[in-house]
Amino acid sequence: MASVLVVEDDQFVRSALIRHLTEASHTVRSVGTALEALREVAHFRFDVVILDLGLPDLDGSEALKMLRGITDVPVIIATARDDETEIVRLLNDGADDYLIKPFSVEHLSARMAAVLRRSRATAGEAPPSRVIQVGGLSIDPLRRQAELDGAALDLTRREFDLLAFLAGRPGVVVPRKELLAEVWQQSYGDDQTIDVHLSWLRRKLGETAARPRYLHTLRGVGVKLEPPNGSSPNGSSPNGRRP
Repeated sequence: MASVLVVEDDQFVRSALIRHLTEASHTVRSVGTALEALREVAHFRFDVVILDLGLPDLDGSEALKMLRGITDVPVIIATARDDETEIVRLLNDGADDYLIKPFSVEHLSARMAAVLRRSRATAGEAPPSRVIQVGGLSIDPLRRQAELDGAALDLTRREFDLLAFLAGRPGVVVPRKELLAEVWQQSYGDDQTIDVHLSWLRRKLGETAARPRYLHTLRGVGVKLEPPNGSSPNGSSPNGRRP
């Protein structure tokens, strides 16, 4: 059983996909626009996304690039376009597989199973890694797992990348240009991108910009992550006990 997001604006196709996937015991959520899809992946964890290219608000190829900015969830492109050059471009832009419309439900099931096997095998083969500890935060960069006070954090791809990058430099103010270059792989960009992800990350860490615990913004300078007052960077209090 998998958690699936169907991004398809054709109501007939969408209903057929939902029915088939539900009958196959998958959990399904569906949307009809690219912006709705971005909101969904920002707030819910999915095992696979089935993405139509002919969306009313944004071309699916652009939606794919935006999805890859916030999540590493496997994406299967569903398209009526059969141009080889475009298919190669989509795969290079982060798609995990593609299906040419019309396709059978059996074909979709087989492609989904293959993508999920690859995804789960990759997750299961992750080698041991050095865990970063900052106060009550525990971050495993290779396994891409994070915990706060022993509870797992449900982070999107970009939220995790941002948290791990800052946690690797506890107490150091990181300029926004460096964050864009290292986390977003962009030489320039809108500061609002960073602010939005910081806001989402703060919410999951149980803090706000007005009352920060771990994430501190220095206006006009950058961002730093450090343990709450009374904790050392490795998560212990000054007397050696856990806070």
